[in-house]
Amino acid sequence: MVLGTMILIGFLVLVIAAILYFIGIYNQLVQIKVNIDKAWGNIEVLEKQRFDEIPKLVKICEGYMQYERETLERVTAARTHFLDAKTPGQQAAAGGELTGALKTLFAVAENYPQLKADQTFVHLQSRVSGLENDLADRREFYNESVAVFNTRIRQIPDLFVANMMGYQPRDMYQVAEVEKKSPEIKFNLPK
Repeated sequence: MVLGTMILIGFLVLVIAAILYFIGIYNQLVQIKVNIDKAWGNIEVLEKQRFDEIPKLVKICEGYMQYERETLERVTAARTHFLDAKTPGQQAAAGGELTGALKTLFAVAENYPQLKADQTFVHLQSRVSGLENDLADRREFYNESVAVFNTRIRQIPDLFVANMMGYQPRDMYQVAEVEKKSPEIKFNLPK
């Protein structure tokens, strides 16, 4: 009788320990998933701020860049693509397109000394550049969180809990193809 009671108590302790262990795994996976969502939300906030600054930047540049209509249209089109993007992958691609368009705009602005001297332009350029740096940091954190989540949901015993919860691997933030290309740099050196 005593031996049977001890075996039953031992079995109950093991069951309770297993349940607590799986609850711990579940809570950790939920926390990682929430961190991913939070990181993506932070990216969206910064992209929205950048999105809001672009019309101001284009408006200032229009007055100085009479011959750069294509550059300004590219920035505006990239902004529109960003607005139309719905999924994280589409938003990442549109964000990359917008970043490339802004880089081109800032490079072209170098040819306009009066524009470079305009304090509003300088302020907006600084603001957008700062937002770009913040976005890079947030994207890195997002990718780190996704990497941890994707690894955890594929490892045993987390795999069992992840399957019960229907968790699927998340996509990493991918750099747009246009940003992977090296920029063409030309120097107009005196001959």
